Amino acid sequence: MPISGTPSRAQLVDHLVRTRIAGDVATPRENNLSHYRLLANGDRNFWLGLELGDRWADEQDVLAVMAERVGVNDDPEYRFGQDTIDPELTVDGLDRLAARLRKAAEGRERVLFATGHPGGLLDVHRATAAALRTAGCEIVVIPDGLQTDEGYVMQFADVAVLEHGATLWHTHSGEPMRATLTGLERAGRPLPDLVVADHGWAGYAAQHGLDSVGYADCNDPALFLAESEGTLQVAVPLDDHVVSPRHYDPMTAYLLAAAGLTED
Repeated sequence: MPISGTPSRAQLVDHLVRTRIAGDVATPRENNLSHYRLLANGDRNFWLGLELGDRWADEQDVLAVMAERVGVNDDPEYRFGQDTIDPELTVDGLDRLAARLRKAAEGRERVLFATGHPGGLLDVHRATAAALRTAGCEIVVIPDGLQTDEGYVMQFADVAVLEHGATLWHTHSGEPMRATLTGLERAGRPLPDLVVADHGWAGYAAQHGLDSVGYADCNDPALFLAESEGTLQVAVPLDDHVVSPRHYDPMTAYLLAAAGLTED
C-alpha cells in the first residue's frame, strides 16, 4: 500500500488479501451462517429487495452457492472462526462487471448509481460514474423529495444514498430503490438502462427487471443467489466496509482499466 497506477491481476489479488477486502475477511463464520439461515427462513431483511419465494428455504443450498461464488468454507460443520472470500473470485467478478460497463459506455446508456454502504463504497461508485460520464453515458439524476420510512433518498457525487438525521445511512432495504424508480416513472422520465449498486438498491432494481450489477459481502447472500438465477447480472464478492475506503482505490483502478474507461 498504496499501489500506484493500475495493478495487474496478481498485484490486485495480493492487495485484496493484504487489506482484507478478500482472503481472510473480518466477517466471522457464525455471522455468515446466521444470515444464510435467516434468509432461508424467509426474513425479508436479508432478501435485499428480491423476491426469493421458497426457492432457497434450505440454508445448505445457500451455503453451497456462497462457497461456489464467494469462496466461503463449504463445510456445513465449520460453524465458528474465520471465514473467507476467494480473491480470485473477486477479480473474476470485477472482470464481469467491467464487461457490462464497457457495454454501457459503447451504447451511451443511462446509468444509475446507488449504495447502501456509503462508508465503504461511495467513492467506488463515484469514480465509476465519473468515468462513464466521460465516456458519454448519462448518469441518472434522481428526483427531489424522495423518502422512505427510514429517511430521505438523496444523491451525492452522482450516487443515490439514504440520508437520515443529516447522516448518510447504511441500509439493506430495497425501499430506497423502489422510491427512486417510482419517482422517475411519476416524472415521466425513462428508467435506467443499467443500475450499478449494492445491497437492496441492486436487488430491487434486478427484481424490477432492470440490468443490475453490484457488490456484496459474504454475509449478504441474496445478490449471489440472484446472480445464480440470472436475475442479477453480476455480483462481485468483497468485504464492503474495510478500515479505509482508500483500500478500494486499486480495485477501482483495475475495474475501470478492464472496462476501457481510463485514458491511455
